[in-house]
Amino acid sequence: MAHVDLSKKSASELRRAIQARELRAVEVAEAALQCIAERNGQLNAFISVCRQPALEAAAAVDAKVARGEELGILEGVPVAVKDNICTAGHPTTCASRILANFVPPYDSTVVRRLRQAGMVIVGKTNMDEFAMGSSSETSYFGAVHNPWALERITGGSSGGSAAAVAAGCVPLALGSDTGGSIRQPAGMCGVVGLKPTYGRVSRFGLVAFASSLDQIGPLGHHVEDVAALLQIISGHDPHDSTAADLPVEDYTRNLGRGVERLRLGVPKEYFIEGMDADIRAATEAVIQFYVEQGCRRVELSLPHTDYAIAAYYIVASSEASSNLARYDGVRYGYRTQGAGDLYSLYARTRAEGFGSEVKRRIMLGTFALSSGYYDAYYRKAQKVRTLIRQDFERAFAQVDAIICPVSPIPAFPIGEKFDDPLQMYLCDVFTLPASMGGVPGMSIPVGRTRHGLPIGVQLLAPHFKERTLLDLAAFYQRHFPEAFDLVK
Repeated sequence: MAHVDLSKKSASELRRAIQARELRAVEVAEAALQCIAERNGQLNAFISVCRQPALEAAAAVDAKVARGEELGILEGVPVAVKDNICTAGHPTTCASRILANFVPPYDSTVVRRLRQAGMVIVGKTNMDEFAMGSSSETSYFGAVHNPWALERITGGSSGGSAAAVAAGCVPLALGSDTGGSIRQPAGMCGVVGLKPTYGRVSRFGLVAFASSLDQIGPLGHHVEDVAALLQIISGHDPHDSTAADLPVEDYTRNLGRGVERLRLGVPKEYFIEGMDADIRAATEAVIQFYVEQGCRRVELSLPHTDYAIAAYYIVASSEASSNLARYDGVRYGYRTQGAGDLYSLYARTRAEGFGSEVKRRIMLGTFALSSGYYDAYYRKAQKVRTLIRQDFERAFAQVDAIICPVSPIPAFPIGEKFDDPLQMYLCDVFTLPASMGGVPGMSIPVGRTRHGLPIGVQLLAPHFKERTLLDLAAFYQRHFPEAFDLVK
C-alpha cells in the first residue's frame, strides 16, 4: 500500500489523486483508519470506527474510477461524523451511557447525502454528552485531548471532530453547533469550522438537544474543503420542516474572490476585560489585514450580547428537558435492572444513564418550564432572544460581516473548570449570540498564543450568506497558509 499522509493533502487534492489513479480510495481510507489506530489512544477523538463499511465504500469508488467514470466533488474522501448524528446499522451514542448500545435503523439526512456523494465514513467522533458542554469532558467515554497539547481540552461539544481533523486523521468531519459547538473546538484545535444558518442543513437524524438552535456543519483543514462539504449536506429536506426550501449555491466556485469594499463590523461587546491578550492581539491583526486589503472597518454595538448567556441556557435547557424526556428505559437505550415499579424504572434509569451536566440542564429546563415560572424565565428568555436577533438585523444593515474572537481564552487544562459550570458557560460568551440569532458563523485559525496554542477568529454574516464567510476565510488562508498548518 502506498503511504498516504492525510495531513499533507486537502480533500480536494485527495479526490483529484484518486480520479487520476495516483492513489486508490482504499489506500486513502486505510491511511485514515491507520491514523485513528495510532492516535486515538492519546486523543480519544473517536468513540467507534467503521472499518469494514469504510473499506467497502472506498472499493466502490475505485471500481467507479476503473470504469472511467467522473467522481463527485469529494468522492472517495474520508470523513468523520459526530456521534449524535444517526448512522444506520452503526452505534450512535451521543457519548452517553443511556445510548451506549443504541444502533439507529436509519441514516440521518446528512449521512445519506455523504453516502450518495461517495464519501467514506471512517468513524463516529467523541463529544460532550448529548452535546451539552464546552470542553468535550462530559462524555461517558472520557474526555477528548487536544492534539496541540494533550493535557488540554479541545473545546466542545464537537471536540472529537475537531481533534480528528487537527491530528490529520481525516481531512473533514461533521459536527453540530447549538451554542458554539463547532466554532469553539475549531478555534481551540486550529481548524476551520462553520455553523450554517439555522435551516440551511437538515436536522433529520440529529439527536436533539435544543431543536430551535441545533445545526449540523463541517470542520476541515482547508476552507475549500469545508465549502464543498457544506454544499453536499445543504438543502431542503421534506423530513425536516425547519430545513429552508432555498436553492443551494455553488460554494466552491471562485472561492476567495476579492474582499475589497466589504464592510466588516467590529462589535465593542466582544472585546471584554479579562480576554486573553494574545487572542485580542491576533484578532486585531486579522482585522487590520482585511482593512489593508480594502475592507472597511465599522465599529458597532450589539447591545443585548450581555444577556445572551442567561437567555441561551434557559432556552436550550428547556428544550433539552423536553427532548430528553423520551429516554425512560421503556422503549430503547439503557434500562436499569431490578426496578420494582414504573416510577423506580424511570428514576433509576435516568439517574444511572445521564451524566451530571445533562442532569443539571434537565433540572434547569424543567424548572424554567414549570407552572408559575414559565413566564418569568422561558418566555422572558425568548423575548431576549428576539432582541438579540434584532441586534444582528440592525448590524447587518450597516455591514456585510462581523469579525470577533471565538473564545475569550485558549484551550485550558483538562479538569480545570469541570467543577465550575458557570466558568465553563462563560467560555461561550462570543459564540452564543449568533446561535440565538440563527446567523451563520465560522471559525478560522489565525495563529498561536505564546504557549503554542491555536487561536481562532470568528466571522459572522447575515442569514444564508455563508458564501461571504467562505470568501473571507479562503482569502485569508491564501495569504496565511501557515496559520492553517496541522499538528506536526
